[in-house]
This record gives sequence, structure tokens and C-alpha cells, in this order.
Amino acid sequence: MYCLNEISINTKLLDFLARNDIVVHFFNYFEGYSGTFYPRNKYNSGKLLVKQVEKYENSEERLKIAKSIVNGIGVNISEILYHYYRHEKFEVKEVIDWIRKDAFKQIENAKGIQQVMAVEGEIWQRFYSTFKYFLPEDFIMNKRVKRPPDNPINSLISFGNSVLYAKTINSIYRTHLDQRISFLHEPSEGRFSLSLDISEAFKPILVYKTIFDLVNKKKLQVTKHFDKKYNYCLLNEEGRKIFIEAFEKRIESVFMHPTLKRKVSYRTAIKLDCYKLIKNILEDKEFIPFNCKENL
Repeated sequence: MYCLNEISINTKLLDFLARNDIVVHFFNYFEGYSGTFYPRNKYNSGKLLVKQVEKYENSEERLKIAKSIVNGIGVNISEILYHYYRHEKFEVKEVIDWIRKDAFKQIENAKGIQQVMAVEGEIWQRFYSTFKYFLPEDFIMNKRVKRPPDNPINSLISFGNSVLYAKTINSIYRTHLDQRISFLHEPSEGRFSLSLDISEAFKPILVYKTIFDLVNKKKLQVTKHFDKKYNYCLLNEEGRKIFIEAFEKRIESVFMHPTLKRKVSYRTAIKLDCYKLIKNILEDKEFIPFNCKENL
């Protein structure tokens, strides 16, 4: 469940939710993720917890996973941009070429997590710079601003990322992974950093593709679906409803899984990435995040 407005709850409701294994996510006034009501975890595994910590503390192994995550981001962003290139938005070719030639090489040669994250940051910044080629002028981004978002495109990205983050928490909750131990993002107090890791590769196809479709088809409009104040800009209630409906439709859409040879939803794909990480932790199988190359 996702609580986007002010609500009142009592212990009877919380007990009902816990007995039915329902996770509840809360969002604040600025539409950012605030926290989660988390039923008692029934999927604890001491063996996996120990192995997950060992994998994190092994700097070489942690670096391999971090590189795989950022590679996944690069692959999925380049594929989305290639979609626009095929529709005669030739200006995006420069960023596609940079990701495929330079960014991947920089990731491969990185000697530490900070270097990997620096490449990740540049991939996102170059991606943002292409928005002016295929989005209306009202949705052009000057720079990424998060807390609070200051314009319509930043508002959509922040809200979409928060929703995906919550969805990923749900998926990890139903595995034996520990939410607090991550590999690309530094583990810290007050957040489930592994959810940040797992969600990264899915942002381009789930968050950004949803945004681009809604904006370019004029289903979301600046004058109708945003509340703009002095220093922030937020989706209004109608805008949130439109976005969530489109996001749910996309995450429940299916594609033919190349390994399983059957159709799976993107929601299932998130959970499959969790299982791939478990196999890496327990069996040292290479972790390759979700790749949307053939599934756009």
C-alpha cells in the first residue's frame, strides 16, 4: 500500500496488515519516500546474512557488483536513447556513443567505488542533457534538483524514483536478502540502501519511459497537473493519479524472458534481480542486472 496523503491509523489496522503480510509505504508532503511499515520479517537467513556481509567487506567483490549495476544503468539508458535516435532524434547519438565507448571503459578501469559512482553520475547528467531533444519545452531540465523538486520534470523524476524505491523494498522483503547491506550505495542509517542498488537498472525503463510517454502524449501538462510554489513544484492529486496508473501499467506489462523462455512482468524482473544477487553471494555467479535491450 502507498499512502500519499495524510491518514490516521490504529493498532488494529497495523495488526491486520502484519497478519496479511502487507507492506505500507508513506510519502511526505513533497512526495518523497518517508518510511515503511514493515511486517515481521519471515524470510530471515543467517547464512545469507553472513555471506552478504562478507561480500560487502571484500572490496574486490563489492567493486564487481557495483560495476555491474552501473553497467546496467548505462545499457538501459543507451537503449532508451537509441529508441529516440531511430525516430530521427539524431542529436542523442553523441551520448549513446559516449556511453557505449567511453563510459563502459571507464567503469571497467575503475579502481574503487567512488570512481564507479563518478561515472554513474556523468551517465545520468549526459542523459538529462538529451531531454531537450525529445521533450516539450515546459519539461526541459536545467539541473537535477531533489529536495524539494523545483520544476515539473524534477518533480516527476523524484516521485517516480520514490515509487520504484518502494516497489523494490517490497521485492527484497520477499527474499532472504538484508535491505541494509548494499554494494554501490554506501550502507547508512535511515534507509534501505540495497533497494537503491537493485532499483537503479530499472529506473530508465520504468520511471523515465513512463515520464516520457505521459509528457509526449500530453497526458501530463504543466498547467493542469502541477502545483508550483516559490521554491518547489509538485504533482497535484490528479497528476499523481495519472502517473501511478501509468507506472502500474508499465510495471505489470510483460516481456519474453530470454533465460526462462516465458513471459514475465517487470515487477517479477525486479525480484529476479534479487535472486541473481543471492546466487552471486552464495555461489559466486556473475551478477548481471536487468537488461532492457530486447524488451522495449
